[in-house]
Amino acid sequence: MCTGACSKFIAIPLYVLALVSVICNIMLFFPDFSTEYASADSKSEPKLTDEVKYMGGLIGGGIMVLIPAIHIHLTSAQNCCANRCGMFLSIGFAAIGVVGAIYSLAVAAVGLQNGPVCQYMPQNGTNIWGRPFMDSDGNYLGNKDSWKTCLVPDNVVEFNLGLFSTLLVAAALEVILCAFQMINGLFGCICGTCSDKDEDVSP
Repeated sequence: MCTGACSKFIAIPLYVLALVSVICNIMLFFPDFSTEYASADSKSEPKLTDEVKYMGGLIGGGIMVLIPAIHIHLTSAQNCCANRCGMFLSIGFAAIGVVGAIYSLAVAAVGLQNGPVCQYMPQNGTNIWGRPFMDSDGNYLGNKDSWKTCLVPDNVVEFNLGLFSTLLVAAALEVILCAFQMINGLFGCICGTCSDKDEDVSP
């Protein structure tokens, strides 16, 4: 397969994964599909999980992957980027994508490990807002009975688990695809693209 055509097969999934990452990150701002917690969130009384506000999916897995995806896609078309120079630049863009995806992956992993911010009842019997699973080292993930610890928002553990897990998988795939494009870009830089070959044989 030509390096240019390979770039197209890499870019299209990156578009989808970047979009998924952005949507997941935005949804995480609205637990229980309500704007109440985002509007009431503050440093003194947090109502949102910290990792949501780091915007790993929006910035890292979203914007920092979407921009490289656009350039990678352009290297597969018959235009100014479908040449050795374009492929060389795609290596740098793909590296930016790797950094962004790793950031998104790390934030999602920490968010899963520490659990959500919610209202719960500690041993003293007074409802408070906090992170009841912070010191569980992620063990709560395998203990569904403990999820009932969070009283408000409703089903916030399942909500965070589903979205952060999706972000984690999307980011892992982005890392793989961007890393593969770095290799593909190197071959395209050295060997040329299909567009280069077409120009060589044209009268």
